[in-house]
Amino acid sequence: MKKIILFTAILSGSLFFAQKATTYDSPNYSINVPEGWRSTNDSDIINIFPTSEIGAITISEYHDLNLPKTEAKKFILALYKSEEAEKKVKESRGKKGYTEYFYEYFDEKEKLFWITRAFQKDKDLYLVTINCGQKFWNGNYMTLFNETFNSFKIKK
Repeated sequence: MKKIILFTAILSGSLFFAQKATTYDSPNYSINVPEGWRSTNDSDIINIFPTSEIGAITISEYHDLNLPKTEAKKFILALYKSEEAEKKVKESRGKKGYTEYFYEYFDEKEKLFWITRAFQKDKDLYLVTINCGQKFWNGNYMTLFNETFNSFKIKK
């Protein structure tokens, strides 16, 4: 009985403290934005970030991009000037016919964590990245960044 009460209390507490979110809706995708965070549109590059500006989620979309799938991993590594092997970029078949790429990178010089998801189908590419300072990449910020990052959905 004590376990049931404890479980119920933990579940109720987590629901009570769960962050509310609004949805950033574009014609091609949507993403949840945590309450109190800001979003900007700078020449069709979307930035979503906490008011403390300790990091951001950036969304870029490209259409009519002639990037062969054989070059996609190299393209992602080149974004960070990374010397890592292409096998560090994970590839999987995503929903709606998109190939999904996933890459994590730590910038030693700037002390920034970078996490990238790219979705490619034909000549369309959606690039979604998190960048966050190392000293903030823990606890609540890490959770909020990951929840927001994982809420990205392509509409078409």
